[in-house]
Amino acid sequence: MEETIAGTETAQIPKQRGESLQETAVRYAEERHWDVFPGTWLEAVDGVQRCSCGEPACAAPGAHPAREDWATQATGSATAARRMWSKQPAASILLPTGRTFDAIEVPETAGCLALARMHRMELPLGPVSCTPDRRMHFFVLPGAAAKVPDLVRKLGWPSASLDLVTLGEGAYVAAPPTRFGSRGAVQWACRPTPANRWLPDAEELISPLAYACGRDR
Repeated sequence: MEETIAGTETAQIPKQRGESLQETAVRYAEERHWDVFPGTWLEAVDGVQRCSCGEPACAAPGAHPAREDWATQATGSATAARRMWSKQPAASILLPTGRTFDAIEVPETAGCLALARMHRMELPLGPVSCTPDRRMHFFVLPGAAAKVPDLVRKLGWPSASLDLVTLGEGAYVAAPPTRFGSRGAVQWACRPTPANRWLPDAEELISPLAYACGRDR
């Protein structure tokens, strides 16, 4: 999966590979106008990568908020992002949902099936990320969290029967190239490009996503 971000029609953002987390976070704020905030980071303890939170059994080592007030810390300012990561260059890059985008989360197997179906249907797609714990996040317009449960029910699926979660206000996603301990890094399944700067509405994607999750049960 190529980890390249495109900013505008005239400017191609260099590949993330080899770039610092700070520069990548700045680019998300500057080129995509996404709010960003630094999360926890990984520390070597007795030769083992541990989360900076200090919890040995951390569920998302190096990839969760470091502060309870993270929502107020998130910023869309490239200058502020640069300043925050200068204090802890190894901090993960987290993106709050419910602001410039919501995210529909599904299992990786269902997400790949849905992606193939969406391409065949020529549906508009926003960025799609894939996490090391085999989950995928489809970026859609804000407001999806409020409407997706009803959309799923109208398609004939009891919402509780599908492994499909919408992340809106008060939630967040980890952005590439954030690492989840030794499990690996978040990657783009569909990278941000000039073509997907304008995000789709959840209603445009929910049918193939619900169908794929139903097949994946």
